[in-house]
Amino acid sequence: MLERRRLLRRTATAFAGAGASWLLPMRAVRAQTADPMMGDYAGFVAGIRQEAIRQGLTAPGVMRALDLSAPNMKVIERDRNQPEFHLTWAQYRARVLTQHKVDDGRAAFARERAVLEQQVLTRYDVSPGAVMGIWGLESAYGTLTGSFGVVDALCTLAFEGRRAKFFHGELLKALAILNAGDITPESMTGSYAGAMGQPQFMPSAYLKYAVDIDGDGRRDIWHSMPDIFGSIAAYLAGSGWVAGESWGQEASVPDSLPQSELGHARTRTLGAWMKLGVRQVGGIPFARPDMTGAVLRPDGPGGEAFMVYRNFAAIRRYNPSDFYALAVGLLGNEIT
Repeated sequence: MLERRRLLRRTATAFAGAGASWLLPMRAVRAQTADPMMGDYAGFVAGIRQEAIRQGLTAPGVMRALDLSAPNMKVIERDRNQPEFHLTWAQYRARVLTQHKVDDGRAAFARERAVLEQQVLTRYDVSPGAVMGIWGLESAYGTLTGSFGVVDALCTLAFEGRRAKFFHGELLKALAILNAGDITPESMTGSYAGAMGQPQFMPSAYLKYAVDIDGDGRRDIWHSMPDIFGSIAAYLAGSGWVAGESWGQEASVPDSLPQSELGHARTRTLGAWMKLGVRQVGGIPFARPDMTGAVLRPDGPGGEAFMVYRNFAAIRRYNPSDFYALAVGLLGNEIT
């Protein structure tokens, strides 16, 4: 791993001297830089090619993607310099759940509502709010999907060494998607870490949950709204979404209730929570004392609190963050 990092540093030096040559196909970069290090990356890609062939992944798109692959230093820079935010829930909510985000979501929902309700929700009995909330948080309703070539990004991260095993697996799954003909290498774009399309699926999630709703024979999470919404809905359904139930609601929780008693894994019946003083906002008792839920109070006593149910856990399967799942639920409520 250390040797690979040293090699990448040498590659970065070679790229700096070659101007924008890192944008060129691998063979062109190697010819311009004449750096023997480039052979190491070329050897790595050659090994991936052989592994793909052994798995039967031999479609022209697969071979073209590997032919064009070059180590992308922008991917390394992003991976190495991820900002660390330590936000409170109140700060996160203020940043993520802006009025602009809500207004854009309402406009997008009005525009795409027929597709969502008539083509998707007739197959997957999930909440339109959850689908819209995830779409909004993941790609700002399809406007921010990432411009990195997925194969280049995953090749770079698999070669670089940090979490190499994970990205190696995702790379081979990306090649399997190309082999199936769902997308071309040039159109297979996403984040620097390989999250793809408007739902920002990793290749493994794509293979498990992406669906072809529009019936064109391709699972197109980049351009087809039925496929995009259907894939998000399939993910939620496959993650345990319970039809007809809410994800959660804001709640009133006594400041005296210890924080150690709270959290998404500490479930009780609503009747038991009410005995501890938990109520709906305004002090109203819960209507279903037999129902099970958990209480979140992200910022501790004095902060906002929520009662969350089984569908909250389904949203957390998409992204295992309480803040994220709360934001999806609240944004979806505001939109729909």
